[in-house]
Formats: sequence, structure tokens, C-alpha cells
Amino acid sequence: MANAYYESGDSRARKVNELFASIAPRYDRINDIQSFGMHHRWKRRLVGMAALRAGDRALDVCCGTGDIAELLAATGARTTGLDFTAEMLEVARRRNGAIEYVQGDAMNLPFEDESFDALTVGFGLRNLAEWKTGLEEMHRVAKPGGRLVVLDFGRPDSGLWRALYFAYLRMIVPVYGKLFCGNWSAYAYILESLKNYPAQRGVEQGMTELNCKDVRVVNFFGGAMSINHGVKA
Repeated sequence: MANAYYESGDSRARKVNELFASIAPRYDRINDIQSFGMHHRWKRRLVGMAALRAGDRALDVCCGTGDIAELLAATGARTTGLDFTAEMLEVARRRNGAIEYVQGDAMNLPFEDESFDALTVGFGLRNLAEWKTGLEEMHRVAKPGGRLVVLDFGRPDSGLWRALYFAYLRMIVPVYGKLFCGNWSAYAYILESLKNYPAQRGVEQGMTELNCKDVRVVNFFGGAMSINHGVKA
């Protein structure tokens, strides 16, 4: 059965925008429920791996409702959040109006080369029509020595665990979407998007191809969630 929000090709961006516009007001609540609150821990780890110091410039790509951007700003970094969806940015600005938020395309970042000391993306790279283009853009706007840190759903190496995890995404997570968002398809989208995304091993290879240093993967729950880290040479 086709998912209402997943399409490949030229219509991908429009469909993803429709999805996140529809769930923006309840996005944080659903994340709490489907991750049992663990996403806060993963995001704190993401920000820790960005290794920011006061005065550094940080960019959170696909910033959504701004929770990661707020954590970045708390380190003393001059923080910008970028997202494609206006409704998400409205929530982010209400959360913290002191942070600069920009509406824009993660595959064509509106920033000069070598502008940021660290770039993060949480649960966003997977949603791009071309995830490699998004990673390349993050690399382009990073300063030499800048950190690229990516948090997203993973693809466990264990076949058995992967099957159980995908079953949870297929059968349980959409129920949360229906109960709390009134939209089954919005959260069934997660599994569909993950089927078409190379997850942590693909991002690891992508960072290696960009000649990043200190390329590493941190897995949670046997690779069901993961953080990729690389440093621009």
C-alpha cells in the first residue's frame, strides 16, 4: 500500500512539506510517545558531539520545532536553525524567539562556504529527495575542522533485530499517529522513508567520500537509532 506522504523524485519535497505542516503542532508530543522520551537523550548526545564553544557558529539543518537549536544555543554558540516548512518554524520561534530561524532548502543552503563551526541534523537527512546532496551542502558550509553530526533512525546490522524494529515502525508507530495526530499515514511514512535511506552505514560512507576525518558511528538500541560524526578536513 502506497504511503500518502512518500514519493520519490521531483514531488518528494512537496510531499514532505505537506507531512510536516500537518503534524507541526503535535510533533514534539508524538516524538515523546514513540521514543518513550529517549529522543531528548539522543539529541543531547548529538549536541555534545558537535563540541561547541561559546562564540562558535552552529547550524541545525531541518530544525523542525527547534529543540536541537535550543540545545545548541545553550552552549553559547551563535545558532541558526533552517527548515523547509513554515509551520514548523512557527513552533520553533514560539519556543525560543532569540534564535535565528531561516526558511530554506537543505539541499541548497543559503549560506556562504565555510561559515559554521558545527552543523547538526536530527531526523532530517532521511527526508531529503537526495540525502547525499544535503550532506554535501553541510560539508560545503562547514569551516575546516567543522563538525558534521547526523542523528536519525538507523538500520540495525542484525537481521532479526531489524525485522523486529521494522515491525514496530510498521504496526505500532502509525497507531500513535492516528491516536494523537488523527493521521495514520504521517507516521507510517517513517518506515517507508527508512526503506529508501541507507541509514548510518550509508552516511558513514558519504562522510568518508567527502574526506572527513574522525568518521564514526554511535549506535543506540542495536543500531535502531544512530549518530554519524565527521570533521571537515
